[in-house]
Amino acid sequence: MEVLAYQGLIGLSSAMYLWLISAGLTIIFGVLGVLNFAHGSLFMLGGYLAYTLYGLVGLPFSVSVLGSMAAVALLGAAMERGFLRPLYGLDPSYQLLLTFGFVLLLDDAVKLVWGGVFRIPPIPRWLDGAVVVFGRPFPLYNVFLIAVGLVVGLGLWGLFDRTWWGRSVRATAADREMAAALGIPTPRVFSSVFMLGSALAALGGALGTPVRPVAPGIGAAMIVQAVIITVIGGLGNLRGAFAGSLLVGVLSSYGTLWFPEFELFFVFAIMAAVLLVRPQGLFAS
Repeated sequence: MEVLAYQGLIGLSSAMYLWLISAGLTIIFGVLGVLNFAHGSLFMLGGYLAYTLYGLVGLPFSVSVLGSMAAVALLGAAMERGFLRPLYGLDPSYQLLLTFGFVLLLDDAVKLVWGGVFRIPPIPRWLDGAVVVFGRPFPLYNVFLIAVGLVVGLGLWGLFDRTWWGRSVRATAADREMAAALGIPTPRVFSSVFMLGSALAALGGALGTPVRPVAPGIGAAMIVQAVIITVIGGLGNLRGAFAGSLLVGVLSSYGTLWFPEFELFFVFAIMAAVLLVRPQGLFAS
């Protein structure tokens, strides 16, 4: 039992950085109706920027994480305003092709700047240690990841349910024409939502890469997992994204323990099992 509980904690820490990228993807899809294939590349970019600012430049860890989030959020704003906005109202295939093009572009840009090898950002000294859990050392950084994931979840709940901006976003997601008629600046709402989703992807990359090395092409693997999680939870539903992240992270951890050669298979098997029971996702309305 102790082995199972310990492995569950490992899965929980993995679920938290999956939650960060899935939350951003879910928010963007729920409000803008855009399934951003480049979201995984923004995760990758956040990891590389954090590696540069903290591992190479030597800035404090918190400043490096916030700096990577700010830079990727600005890139997201440029993507939304300059490229995606003219495609609203057109067939969704145009948006998919455009965001897939950004995947290729960002992968090549990363190779030009950082090279084609793995990068592992160092863990801050104040998080480089372990606590004893069930008689085994559990990395302190993993405890930190779990705490950050929970704090972000509570923060998003407060932001969308308790603020004027959150109410504007929910109104825009429900009926953008009516929201615009009521005076809500929907273009600004779209930009701010895309920036928030991009910043969450960068946060996941910045915090997740010390336990999962970052390399060109990792964005493709991450977007597959993020899409699976959003499908499991229900497209556009934040509670569903959180539940899906927990489900995929914890069950994949157990699957890796018992059948490591089938690690990727377990992710798709979880999605298939959920969709067989509830095709619209766990929390879809």
